[in-house]
Amino acid sequence: MQKFNPAFSGSDVKKYFLAKNLKKDLPSSIVVFLVALPLCLGIALASGAELFAGLITGIIGGIVVASCSGSQLSVSGPAAGLTVIVLGAITSLGSYPTFLLAVVLAGVFQIILGLVKAGTIGNYFPSSVIEGMLAAIGLILILKQLPHALGVDSDFSGDEGFFQQDHENTFSAITAALGHFSLAAVVISLLSILILLFWPKVRQLAIVPAPLIVVAIGVVGTILFASTDYALRADQMVKIPVVGGFSEFMGLFTTPDFSQLTNKNVYIVALTIAVVASLETLLSIEAIDKIDPIKRVSPTNRELLAQGIGNVASGMIGGLPMTSVIVRSSANVNAGARTKMSAIFHGVWLLLSLLFIPQIINMIPLSCLAAILLVTGYRLTRIGLFKHMYHKGWDQFVPFVVTIVAVLFTDLLKGVAIGMLVSIFYLLRTNMRNPYFYRITNDGDKKNIRIKLAEEVSFLNKAAIQVVLTNIPRETNVIIDGSNARYIDPDVLETIFNYKHNAYTKGIIVTLENVQKHYTVPKLTNKILEDINK
Repeated sequence: MQKFNPAFSGSDVKKYFLAKNLKKDLPSSIVVFLVALPLCLGIALASGAELFAGLITGIIGGIVVASCSGSQLSVSGPAAGLTVIVLGAITSLGSYPTFLLAVVLAGVFQIILGLVKAGTIGNYFPSSVIEGMLAAIGLILILKQLPHALGVDSDFSGDEGFFQQDHENTFSAITAALGHFSLAAVVISLLSILILLFWPKVRQLAIVPAPLIVVAIGVVGTILFASTDYALRADQMVKIPVVGGFSEFMGLFTTPDFSQLTNKNVYIVALTIAVVASLETLLSIEAIDKIDPIKRVSPTNRELLAQGIGNVASGMIGGLPMTSVIVRSSANVNAGARTKMSAIFHGVWLLLSLLFIPQIINMIPLSCLAAILLVTGYRLTRIGLFKHMYHKGWDQFVPFVVTIVAVLFTDLLKGVAIGMLVSIFYLLRTNMRNPYFYRITNDGDKKNIRIKLAEEVSFLNKAAIQVVLTNIPRETNVIIDGSNARYIDPDVLETIFNYKHNAYTKGIIVTLENVQKHYTVPKLTNKILEDINK
């Protein structure tokens, strides 16, 4: 049973501040910070909100959510999967403060979901769908970041969809980018990719994080090209607000409009955000646990509570709704993070960069940040993964590929839903084929057929069993053996008992062995969980 413990309790404090963990978490936090910064800004832009709102969401996702979360590697922040919902909600509700009220209420709904233990829904997603989702996101990263690596950054939004709001699509955007690329951006992105791939392989150099070198080269490259005809434009650089003082900084915050508490549309938007954000979070948590080198399991109910607290805090000061985000979390894992301190530090760096070094951050070209995401995408969708899933069989490979294609051409949630439907189809087909085993022997002119039922016989197996029983020839002895069955669905039991009652009309003698008239499934109660954990 999952318990919501304090973020840093007892022996946890020592674990998070051990030197062996900090030497991994600190460099990783810089990597996540560099990946998160442009995404926070781009998602805010795509959502129709101020860029500052995206940064606020990233800061809260790093410091507040990570502190409350039980996941050691997940990183939370504004999610591209929510941009369409947010953009439509801001427009339909009429004002941004009213939308912020919906964000706060969405957080409250998530807290309720965590308290009622709704986090277990994430355990029902098959691994083939999760792997497909990861691979699809890797491909999306590659496709979406290619134009930015070429220096076409006019709409840097991190949008996950194939079709864009400007009536273009991913492929046409790449083709257009090839027609008017920036030489400076291409040089910087190519150098960045080479460093990211080969720098960590040199033991003496690996002490310094490769993404940090990439950013340094990006800044130097910007300065060197500034005096040439290939100088980078302003829209090819990172842009964050430059704050002149504390009063100006405080003036950037926006508070919710609580006078709209009676507006039913606010509750509809809040519920929509809560459901979508919770599903994305649970999928992300499941996916990140799969690529955790230590194979830890994150408490999902606690994660919903943490996300709810984060969304309440974000909405209260002008931020966007957030989820656990795969892109940043994957970058966190690939950078070698060990504990949640990496996510917390990344939130601190976002805050400090906003306060103290906005001018320096604004010198970073988006092409070198795109290179970081390109390499992250490649690692998520490596060729070896496709080979691995193919060798697991068609019932795993087909849902895997369908999920990839569906996510690419729709969005994350629709793609996963389609992948789930295909996976369920294969599950049903397998169940229908395996409700029993049989053995046929001859006793003179009479056949003896022993039908041994499987361990679990659901209503999905009813049709297959009905067909077999109907086609048993006359003058046959039939033994239906339920000794292995832990559960037989009532519909199947009705079929078996009806057959036994009427089989004499065909001269068939039916014997039931260890087939009960009623089966119950034991409930996994809190008492059982407590006994297991003793």
